[in-house]
Amino acid sequence: MSRMRRWTIGVGIAVLILAALIGTNAAAAADAKIKIGITQIVEHPALDAARQGFIDELAAFGYDENKVSYDLQNAQGDFATAQTIAEKFASGKVDLVLAIATPTAQATANVIRDIPILITAVTDPVAAGLVESIERPGTNVTGTSDLTPVAKQLELLKTIAPQAKRVGVLYNPGEANSLVQLDLARKAAAGLGFSVVEVPVDSSSSVYQAAQSTVGKVDALYVPTDNTVVSALESVVIVAENAKLPLIVGETDSVRRGALGTISIDYYALGRQTGRMALEILEKNANPAEMPIQYLDDVELVLNLGAAERMGVELPAELVAQAGQIFD
Repeated sequence: MSRMRRWTIGVGIAVLILAALIGTNAAAAADAKIKIGITQIVEHPALDAARQGFIDELAAFGYDENKVSYDLQNAQGDFATAQTIAEKFASGKVDLVLAIATPTAQATANVIRDIPILITAVTDPVAAGLVESIERPGTNVTGTSDLTPVAKQLELLKTIAPQAKRVGVLYNPGEANSLVQLDLARKAAAGLGFSVVEVPVDSSSSVYQAAQSTVGKVDALYVPTDNTVVSALESVVIVAENAKLPLIVGETDSVRRGALGTISIDYYALGRQTGRMALEILEKNANPAEMPIQYLDDVELVLNLGAAERMGVELPAELVAQAGQIFD
């Protein structure tokens, strides 16, 4: 064999060895990344904001794409799909799961028992069967609640529409979070002189029909942080505008999308708060079973002046002056 041929073969072998080493190192680097599975029940801006807040909080502490690998999944409103996603996370050996919204959190907790699960945008983790208590979860689940000030939201409705007597509440009976808020609405309404007209909705495709069924039967509409109804909120807005019904909602983005107003928490801030809890688990090996569920204390008044005009509502000037956010 000629010297040149031996040299060529040698170079080729060296190249192959180098490529194998690079591939091995790349695979090792990928395996070294922290794996976080994120699952949410449906796409809508409040849940999206919570997800982004979580990712941004981790990135602010150095957990960027070089250190974390995210598996982002959406159940498209289907509980069975949410369980399938959880099974994928379990078999993929993720290091931590973020479950956004009550149905997703329930589906994930049903499947995963040995991986830390952080929840967010869950109204009542105890009622949802996710934790033993707020103070001491006692399971592999902890996180943040998006329990909104339902009583204050209905007080806002009383200020805006003092003559209203019947309030239609649109909600999905299959969402534990909505049942909690419905109960709070019943209690608050009694003290405000309202009667609650319950309007159950089982899918986003039936939201318009459900909202339309309230016309002539209610004086105002209320939509809590119900994932099914909020995902099709524009349908409720159309009915409210056409029937001149004041529409109060449970969170800020629904006001941006055309509702009249709310007193709400900030879902992006909620996501960042959940991210700080993730850091406790990742960096200090904190045990979810001993980490209390956390809440956001700060709320703000949010109004939509254009919606007020379209719904035939005259907002008091002093109320507008108090608003933290105003949409047109």
